[in-house]
Amino acid sequence: MSACAFRIESVELFERNVRLRLPFRFGVATLTSCPQAFVRARIAFADGRSMTGAAAELMVPKWFDKSPGKTAADNVDDLRDALAAAAGAYVASTATQTAFGHFATHYAALVATGVRAGRNALTSCFGPAVVDRAVLDALCRHAGVSFYAALAGNLPGMDCRVTPDLADEEIANFLAQLTPRTHIAARHTVGLVDPITADDVEARVPDGLPQTLEEVIAAYGNRHFKVKVGGDPAADHARVARIVAVLDRLPHPYVATLDGNEQYGDVESVVALWQALAADPALGRFMASVSMIEQPLPRDIALARSIAPLAVLKPALIDESDETLDAFPRAKALGYTGVSSKGCKGLYKSLLNGARAAQWNRGVAAPTYFLSAEDLTTQAGLAVQQDLMLANLLGVGHVERNGHHYSDGFAGQGASAAEAHGFLAAHPGLYTETDGVVRLAIRDGMIDLRSLDRPGFAAGAEPLWASLSPLQRATAAASIEH
Repeated sequence: MSACAFRIESVELFERNVRLRLPFRFGVATLTSCPQAFVRARIAFADGRSMTGAAAELMVPKWFDKSPGKTAADNVDDLRDALAAAAGAYVASTATQTAFGHFATHYAALVATGVRAGRNALTSCFGPAVVDRAVLDALCRHAGVSFYAALAGNLPGMDCRVTPDLADEEIANFLAQLTPRTHIAARHTVGLVDPITADDVEARVPDGLPQTLEEVIAAYGNRHFKVKVGGDPAADHARVARIVAVLDRLPHPYVATLDGNEQYGDVESVVALWQALAADPALGRFMASVSMIEQPLPRDIALARSIAPLAVLKPALIDESDETLDAFPRAKALGYTGVSSKGCKGLYKSLLNGARAAQWNRGVAAPTYFLSAEDLTTQAGLAVQQDLMLANLLGVGHVERNGHHYSDGFAGQGASAAEAHGFLAAHPGLYTETDGVVRLAIRDGMIDLRSLDRPGFAAGAEPLWASLSPLQRATAAASIEH
């Protein structure tokens, strides 16, 4: 397989609102609804043939940009503008390039355009992140190969032009050795306002789905968990203890991660939290299960000083600080050993960071550098399918999945029965239908990915495009509380 060149003929942008069944608290904000973006791209080849591809991603406010001067609606509008900027740049260029070539050509310019418009780099990268997935879907469909096969043969034409610390050969070799599995473990998120036991439930949601941590474990069989902490050491300690009381009932081993969501003001405070938790004998099993600490420091200081005092206690990774392609090497110099993979940040960024970790771990008996797969409340359909396939290709083993918990499958998106059943028919192992609603299926803590290995990038079904609204500017598209 060799990379092929094409031009991007059109990029269409759509959206529809998603309403959450449960409020999702992360950092300082609590999300109750927001729009999901959809992209449909058409690519054209020199021989006159063309092909379309698709992608989708939730436009979550107060994650890409937590500036207090911007409202949730401002954040969503910035994400819309980032999408429009990427679509416009890709289509305006008449150059015939590889899929990766289109990304590499526009990457720096789109970040610079965003800065001039008042958007940070993480927000600006959202645009090409979604457009690139739709373009790659079209390319895979044109070639008649799956995402896995396309990357193994470097069909996108990935090279080192935007990552001079890597060589072309290192990138190609990394892609060629990736071996996806048929299943991946789902890591359940315990949000900051999520009920832990039945006593915490103030109002029961009448959809038959689990609400408490106890119910989640009983329903899905999870063995991997992400525990969010909020920046108050005493409150965090007390809440972790309540969560652990539930997790320690599991008869089998479990794995946990701690997510700081930028809520701790300095390294010393994070170290103090860890030491307090470690000193609590009731938390011994939990502390032994924690594999990493995710982005505890605000992004404006996270890459400004060493985290050595924390790094000697537990591996730490960046998430929100992973704004630009040079972020992981910069974080490495400060003591971070991991970086998150999220489809909303860019599939090429994840793959290039994977190649870096492989390069840094080469010749070491115990690998130090790693990628972790995190969620942005990815929704049933294209968004969750593409994110799952990327995480699985990277070989991370378990992936944070929370979209199915906070939103009720295709029903939460207001998708029609025809659309939901189209995805169910294409991916009968990935989805399940209960009470007339098609939802992500998690059985014994695992997600079945076998149906995704087909021509296209996690394709097989598409949204009903006529049911979507054109991407728009709005002032109240997201509902969020502080």
